[in-house]
Amino acid sequence: MTAIPFPAANPPDREAAALRRAEATARIRDHTGIDEAMIDRLVETFYAKVRDDDLIGPVFAARVQDWGPHLAQMKLFWSSVALSTGVYQGRPMPKHLPLPIDGTHFDRWLALFEETTREVCPPVAAAHFMERARRIAESLELGVANANNVMLGVGERYRRTGD
Repeated sequence: MTAIPFPAANPPDREAAALRRAEATARIRDHTGIDEAMIDRLVETFYAKVRDDDLIGPVFAARVQDWGPHLAQMKLFWSSVALSTGVYQGRPMPKHLPLPIDGTHFDRWLALFEETTREVCPPVAAAHFMERARRIAESLELGVANANNVMLGVGERYRRTGD
């Protein structure tokens, strides 16, 4: 039996994909006004609030010793999420699964993030960020619940017990 090799993606396909991504990013930038400078301000301002927060601050403090690399990763993450740049290559779900967090933490994260978007961004950009942040929080909360052997129904929230 002879194996049939898959053809490697040829450079024109990669070039076309890169062009489509760049065009999509440009459309988002034009529509929202989001750029790397705005993402930088948003991430820096947001995580300053996170570090001072009584609920989620300790969760981060227990895991992030050097904030420089973490903030750099978060800027790449939000560039990918908000602008479709594809510059973030990490996997956020596995990092969140073992954390001692539940829906209360995600609610606080969203509240701080929304407060920060309103301070740092024009309304259309704030709405763009928040739409994505809500989806991210919901996905992570579902993943954390599942990792803790809790299957959430539609509209249910994950609450840790026994802590």
